[in-house]
Amino acid sequence: MDETTAEKFRASITARLAELGSADDLGAAGQATVTLDQQSVGRLSRMDALQNQAMAKASHARRTAERKRLMTALTRIDEGEFGYCEDCGDDIALPRLDLDPAATRCIDCARG
Repeated sequence: MDETTAEKFRASITARLAELGSADDLGAAGQATVTLDQQSVGRLSRMDALQNQAMAKASHARRTAERKRLMTALTRIDEGEFGYCEDCGDDIALPRLDLDPAATRCIDCARG
C-alpha cells in the first residue's frame, strides 16, 4: 500500500476515533447511577431508567471495542502491515478497508 493511501486511512481512522470520543461524552450521563427513591420516581419510571442505563453501558462497550480495533489499525499503519490479511498475507481489498478500516482479514479468510 502506498503512503498516500495509508495516510488517507490514517485520517479516516483518526476522524472516527474523534467521533467515538464525542459519543462517549454524550453518553456519559446515561450511564450514571439510577436513583432508587420511590418518592421521586415511580416503579415503572425507575425500570425505564435502569433499562436506559443498561443500553448506554452496552453502547459504551461497543464504542470501546471499536476504539481498540481502530487503535490497532493505526499501529498496523505505523508498522507497514496495514492492508494485508493476517491469515494469508494477501492484500485486503480497498473497498473492504473503506467500509471497515480496522479489518484484519481479506474477504476469503473472513468467510472461511
